[in-house]
Amino acid sequence: MEVLGVDKVKYVDMTKSNDFFLFEVGRYKSYPGYSFGPVIRTRTIFHYVISGKGHLIMNDNKYELKAGQGFLIPAQCKAFYQADMEDPWEYTWIHIDGPRASELFHAAGLSKDSPIFIPTEDASEILDYIEAIYDNDDKECICYSKVYEFFQCLLSKSSTKPEVEKADPRLAYVKSAISYIQLKYSEPINVDDLANACGLNRSYLTRVFKHATGYTPQSYLAFYRMKKASKMLEETNESVSNIAFMVGYSDSFTFSKAFKRYSSMSPREYRITHQ
Repeated sequence: MEVLGVDKVKYVDMTKSNDFFLFEVGRYKSYPGYSFGPVIRTRTIFHYVISGKGHLIMNDNKYELKAGQGFLIPAQCKAFYQADMEDPWEYTWIHIDGPRASELFHAAGLSKDSPIFIPTEDASEILDYIEAIYDNDDKECICYSKVYEFFQCLLSKSSTKPEVEKADPRLAYVKSAISYIQLKYSEPINVDDLANACGLNRSYLTRVFKHATGYTPQSYLAFYRMKKASKMLEETNESVSNIAFMVGYSDSFTFSKAFKRYSSMSPREYRITHQ
């Protein structure tokens, strides 16, 4: 991306992803004392300082920045930033929002109260990711892949990441069992299969699962199957017999008895009531 002392900007406007909304990338080489703001944006923006120095003022706090660092300005936050008089900065930026943007910035320790990205090691690949978006602004998959790489860099190299509490290892077994149920509920699995998948004996898995969820593994499996069956009865025209097979039952009679225990209605009555 050639820089000629003026903004080099691409307006991308990609909003189809369930994770990120990407609006703009750019790069600017400042003249001494160049300033921007005060400004309140409707979208989050992240700047990475390529060279030189400058400062950010946000929430009545002043932050000095130098090459290799970055700063976050969340949406709806008033901010002012200015290049150094002696060694003005050059920076690149990315306008990004979406359901996971705030989550991942926060996971990297960046927020309105802690806006400065100070890497533990060289993070200049951020510039490469933003330039790749600039150069491929008409290729959505490339742009989104670079957004993921950008966030991975922040997460892996930020020195301000919040401390992660050590998780109870028993919860990992419970999560593994739930994931197995959600993946395999349409097959004729049982508690022994769950225990084997988690590398535990049956009685221990039952004990920790019940403590964490309030369900035994068997009752949670039945509950999850009934939830899926209910959704199919409401939203599809599949026969009761087919739905029985699709949620892991070998015959419709056994399925219908289990469904009536779950909903107090037969599958056909449930379908009539909810469709």
